[in-house]
Amino acid sequence: MTDLEPIIAENPFFRDFSKEHIAEFVGCAKNVAFQNGEHIFREGGPASFFYIVRHGSVALDVFIPGKGPVTILTIEPGEPIGWSWLIPPHKWHFDARCIGTVRALALDGNCLKAKCENDPEFGYRLMSRITQIMEGRLTATIIQMLDIYGKQ
Repeated sequence: MTDLEPIIAENPFFRDFSKEHIAEFVGCAKNVAFQNGEHIFREGGPASFFYIVRHGSVALDVFIPGKGPVTILTIEPGEPIGWSWLIPPHKWHFDARCIGTVRALALDGNCLKAKCENDPEFGYRLMSRITQIMEGRLTATIIQMLDIYGKQ
């Protein structure tokens, strides 16, 4: 089995986490691979992982009545996907579709939640990092949706 510690430590999402916290992530992580066109997750499906894209791109699609599926954001290598594992009812709000072959780290949400409960500093740092990403993605999605609906 590949040691994920250097892979995780080098990823920008995990910057500024201590070696001890990196070890916590390693304990919840595994390598995964997906083929072109495959869905990592589907809207409405159970959300129990979040992913860090290592290779390839992932389209986040939303279904818009009258238009069908529309890509609202493309996730590139180094970027995370998904925070629905944090928020009840733990269901995905988008489809995540692979553009080409995708390799990623999959981090088990239940494992991470348990580690957050046991180490509040770890939990605070993880939630702070995720909320920064949520804010950026929300802004990008609003701009994209304005562009989609503005072209009617």
